[in-house]
Amino acid sequence: MRLVNIFSILLLFSSSITAQAQLDSFFADADAFFQTNVINGLVDYQNIQQHPSALAKLSQQIANTDVSTLDSNTRQAFYINVYNILVITQVIDNYPISSPLNINGFFDEQKYTIAGEELTLNELEKDKLLATYQDARFHFVLVCGALGCPPIINRAYLPNTLEQQLEQQTRLALNDEEFIKVDGEEVALSQIFEWYAKDFGGNKNSAIDFINRYRSSPLPKSTVRFYNYDWTLNETPNTQGSEEAPATLSPGGNNAARYVVSASIPKGSFEIKGFTNLYNQVTGNGDGPATDQATFFTQNLSVLYGVNNRFNAGFDLRYRQVSFGPESISRFDVFNLEQTSSTRQGLTGIGPKIRYAPSPALPNLSIQSTYWFARGEDLAGNSERPFIDFNGDIWFTQIFNDFSIGDNFSFFTELDILIEDIGKKEEGHINRFSTPVQLILSYFPNSKTTIYSLGSYSPYWQDEFDYFYQAGLGAKYQITPRLEVELLYTLFRNQFILATNGSASTMNFGLRISVF
Repeated sequence: MRLVNIFSILLLFSSSITAQAQLDSFFADADAFFQTNVINGLVDYQNIQQHPSALAKLSQQIANTDVSTLDSNTRQAFYINVYNILVITQVIDNYPISSPLNINGFFDEQKYTIAGEELTLNELEKDKLLATYQDARFHFVLVCGALGCPPIINRAYLPNTLEQQLEQQTRLALNDEEFIKVDGEEVALSQIFEWYAKDFGGNKNSAIDFINRYRSSPLPKSTVRFYNYDWTLNETPNTQGSEEAPATLSPGGNNAARYVVSASIPKGSFEIKGFTNLYNQVTGNGDGPATDQATFFTQNLSVLYGVNNRFNAGFDLRYRQVSFGPESISRFDVFNLEQTSSTRQGLTGIGPKIRYAPSPALPNLSIQSTYWFARGEDLAGNSERPFIDFNGDIWFTQIFNDFSIGDNFSFFTELDILIEDIGKKEEGHINRFSTPVQLILSYFPNSKTTIYSLGSYSPYWQDEFDYFYQAGLGAKYQITPRLEVELLYTLFRNQFILATNGSASTMNFGLRISVF
C-alpha cells in the first residue's frame, strides 16, 4: 500500500512538471511568434501565411492546455495571448481581407478549441476574462485585428510581468493622441468606451475619470463624443501592393465596417437576398394626358454559397405579378391575385448563379452571371392573358467594382451584358441584347447606415435602337452584420414613355441575410 501511495505521488508530481513544461513552451513560442510577426503595432499577415508552422503549433497548444490548476495571473496571461493569436488565425484562414468584418461571425460565430472548450472570441473575452476578473485594462491588450484597437505588442503577456504589461499598455493607449482625441474643450473617445460603457463606470463622466487615472494631462469633462471605429485590418504596410493583398490601402472609418456588395462572400458562408421591385408606368397617345397604366411587381430571391473565398455558386428565382388597365386605377391593384385578361402572376424564371472575384489584388471586383430558364406557358401573353415575361431564357452577366473614397464615401460601378428572350427567331424569340451601365455614389453617416444616389443607362442594340435611363435615391441599414434592409425609389424613362407624354417609377425593397 505504501508503494502504491508513493507511486501515485510521483505520478502526480510528474504530471505537474509536464503540464508546467507545456505551459512554459506555449508562452515561449507565443513570445517568439509575436516578435517575428508584429512590427510597430501591426501584423505581418503575409509572412505568417507563407510560414504557417508556428501558428499551427500554437493552435495545438491552445487546444490542449489544461487551465484547471493555473493561478490567476497565469490564466489571464494565457487567455490574453490566446485571444490575440486566434484573431490572427481567423484572419489567416480568410486572407487576404481588408477588415475582420469581411468575415461573417468573426467574433460571435466561429468557435475554437481553447483548453478543451469550444469558444468564440466574444465568449473568451466576455466570459473568461471580463466577467471573471472585471478588469477594464483588458480592453487595451485584447486586439481585434483592426486599426481601431490599441496596437498589438510584439511580445507575449507573461504571468510574472502581467501587471506591469497591463499598466503600461493602458497608459500608452490613454495618452495616445490618435486614440484619445482632444480638440480644445472637446474630447473624442473610441467606441470601445461606448460599447463597453459598464466596464468604465456606465457613463461618459466615469469613463473620463478612468482615463484620467492614466493620463499625464487630465481630460476636461465639458464635451465628450465617440468617434467612428476604424475596422481596417491592422496589417503591416509591406503587404500592400503585393500579389496576395489589396494593391491600395484599405479603407478606414465607416467604409471599413460596411458590407461590400461587389465582393465575393467568404468560404463556407451563405448569402440570401430578397429584392422586390414595383414598377409603374402611365402612358397616353402622345397628344394628351396619360390614359393607360401598366404595373409590374417583381420579386427576386438569390441564394449564394461561398465555395471558396473567390468563387460563389447558387441560384435565383423570379416571381412576377402584373396589372394593365386605365390610368385611374391604383398601382397597388397589381396585388389582386385573380387571373384575368389584365392581371397575371406566377414564377417566371429559375436558374443557376455564380460570382467570381478574379484577382486577390482587387477584392471588390467581381463578375456575376445568372441564367434564368423561363418557367410558365406563353409568358409573353395572348388575347386572354397579358404579358408577364419573355417566353425565352435570360442570361445576365454583371461586372461589379467598388472604390472607397476616404472614410465615409464609396463609388460603385456596374457594367452588364444582358440577353433576353433567348431562342430561335422563327419561333418568335427576339434575343434582345443590351449593355446596361450603373453608377452609385454612397455615403456612410455611421457604420450601419448607407445613403446612396443611383444612375443607370441601358442601350438596346437591335434593328431599331432603343434605351432606358433611370435615377434614384436609396438607403440601407444593417440591423445586424448579417441582416440588412434596403429601400430605393427611382424615376424611369425610355423613348416610348417620352413619346407618349408618360412617366414611370419604381419602388424597391431589399433584404439581405448572411449566414456563417
